Amino acid sequence: MISYLIFGISYAFAAAVQPGPLQTYIISQTLKRGWRSTLPAAFAPVISDLPILVLVLFLLSTMPDNFIVILRIGGGLFLLYLGFRAFKSWQEFDTDQTISDESSQQTLINAVFVNLLNPAPYLGWSLIMGPLFLEGWRIAPINGITLILAFYLTMILTLAGIIILFGFARKFGSKVSKILLGLSSIVLFAFGIYQLWQGIIYSALG
Repeated sequence: MISYLIFGISYAFAAAVQPGPLQTYIISQTLKRGWRSTLPAAFAPVISDLPILVLVLFLLSTMPDNFIVILRIGGGLFLLYLGFRAFKSWQEFDTDQTISDESSQQTLINAVFVNLLNPAPYLGWSLIMGPLFLEGWRIAPINGITLILAFYLTMILTLAGIIILFGFARKFGSKVSKILLGLSSIVLFAFGIYQLWQGIIYSALG
């Protein structure tokens, strides 16, 4: 059980701190709305991974190869949309903006969609977490349960730490926050273009 606990913690931490679409999105939202409004987005992997887990374990093996292509293209388009919204927020940046409950809910919803349209969780579950979970569950159900709990608790805490950390960046002044927000919009655009490019390449090869 200890080995599954250690792997769940270490793999979740590595996945959470690596630059990716979800991390970039929550950072951009933190700079725009503040850490309190963005904090619910730390739970996005838990919400989005449930259908991903079911899909990977029961359906993905029967899907045609071009499924990842469709996923990449859809995710790329959505990331471009989020990048455009971040760019508009950069243009209209206001450090005194009032944050509503609706904005917090919308941030969580968008973060869930970012993760759903990101191929990384599908690949991670199909190649790493899925087989390890099934292996541990066959030995003893507590192993699989420990792996899942360790993974998602670590993921939530690490993402929450990232949100709070970048939330303090707003304290350094509106100019710094606006620059960082602009950079995050560029990265969102870059991830969107990259995913579209990957989808086109795989489609051409297929």
